[in-house]
Amino acid sequence: MTETYSDWLQLWPYAILMTVIASWVLYHFLAPASWRDWASAGLVQAFIIALYAEMYGFPLTIYVLTSFLPIEIPLVHESGHLWATLLGYGRVGAGIEMAIGYAFVITGLIMIIKGWVKVYYAGGQLVTDGIYGLVRHPQYTGIFLAIVGQLVHWPTIPTLLLSPAIVLAYGHLARWEERRLIAQFGSAYADYQQHVPMFFPRWQTVRQLLAAS
Repeated sequence: MTETYSDWLQLWPYAILMTVIASWVLYHFLAPASWRDWASAGLVQAFIIALYAEMYGFPLTIYVLTSFLPIEIPLVHESGHLWATLLGYGRVGAGIEMAIGYAFVITGLIMIIKGWVKVYYAGGQLVTDGIYGLVRHPQYTGIFLAIVGQLVHWPTIPTLLLSPAIVLAYGHLARWEERRLIAQFGSAYADYQQHVPMFFPRWQTVRQLLAAS
C-alpha cells in the first residue's frame, strides 16, 4: 500500500510520545540546577521538539526545499530520510542512514547515563575514573553525539540551525563548571585537566580501552 501525506499526519501521537520520552531522559540524567543548565537544556528541548514534530508531524523542511530548490520530494514519511532521498539511495540508503544515526545516538545516551551514574554515586567527590577518565564532560559529549546521530538520521532545517547553538552553549557551560571545580578541588582538578581532554577522547585512550575489553 502506498503511503500518503495524510498517513504522515496521523503519526502525531508518536511525535508526542517520543518528545515526552526524550525530554524525560534529558531532564533526568542532566538534572539542570542553575540558570545556565536550564538555558542549555532548553536549547536541547527545542531540538527535540523540532525533530519529532517534523519526523512524525509537519514536514516543514521538505516544504521549504521543494519551494526554493528545483527538486521534488514526495510528501511521505520515508522522505524524511533526507540524505538518502536527495542522493537517490532509496529504502536501502535510508536504512543505512538510520543505522549510522542511531549508532551515534545510542553511544551518546550511554555516555550521558554513565556520566550521571558516576556523579550520582560520587557523593560530591571529584570523579576522574571510568567514563570521566575518557573525557572531562562525558554527558555533554553524549549530547553532541546524539545530535550528530539525529542529523544523520533525520536532518531538518530547525535542528541544523539549533545544533551549533547547543554546542556553543554547552561549551560555555563546561568552561564555567571547570572554574567552579578548580575553586572547589584546586590542584587536583587542574592536574586532571592536563591529562584528560574536555569533550573528545584521545585515540590512544580509546585504543587502550578497546584492547582491555
